[in-house]
Amino acid sequence: MAIAKKLLHTGVRPENLLVCDRHGIINRKRTEGMNPEKEKIAEFSNPEEIKGSLADAVAGSDVFIGVSVPEILTEDMVASMNNDAIIFAMANPIPEIMPLKAFAAGARIVATGRSDCPNQINNCLGFPGIFKGALDTRATLINLEMELAAANALAAIVEEDGIEEDYIIPNPLDSRVVPAVAKAVADAAIKSGVARKK
Repeated sequence: MAIAKKLLHTGVRPENLLVCDRHGIINRKRTEGMNPEKEKIAEFSNPEEIKGSLADAVAGSDVFIGVSVPEILTEDMVASMNNDAIIFAMANPIPEIMPLKAFAAGARIVATGRSDCPNQINNCLGFPGIFKGALDTRATLINLEMELAAANALAAIVEEDGIEEDYIIPNPLDSRVVPAVAKAVADAAIKSGVARKK
């Protein structure tokens, strides 16, 4: 739900956002496997009430973001996506699809949570800097503005170096990561009014 909300906040249109669970695409008319959180997701995504499975959801899409279970995304599903598809397969230690399989099926960019693959997306990229920025300003909470500032700080490091298909996010051990994220988060805390120390 948090990922879906951030995508909408950064410009993804509700009609371009399909969220799936083990029962398939979440929509307002679905009753199977629903709960209050999924009902909230249904309110801000999929306004066209698309139904179906994960395979139906990814067909003709540009991006897959998985935070679920190993090997749920097949090569056929990736092949059904638009050209130059982007795959974020975050299940760990075994992602929704292994990078080599995703590339073989036509994906252009693949990221996982694994440290032995390029484009490792890991909580450790954000948390040290987010907490430092919040603590330095004695922020009363960590808000969306601070989270997005952290993401933009990470993106700026990659843009400075030169983004490549196998380098869309900095390495967690890059010494620039924590200071850049901390500064961005502290600035966002002050700007958004949750800092108690400026």
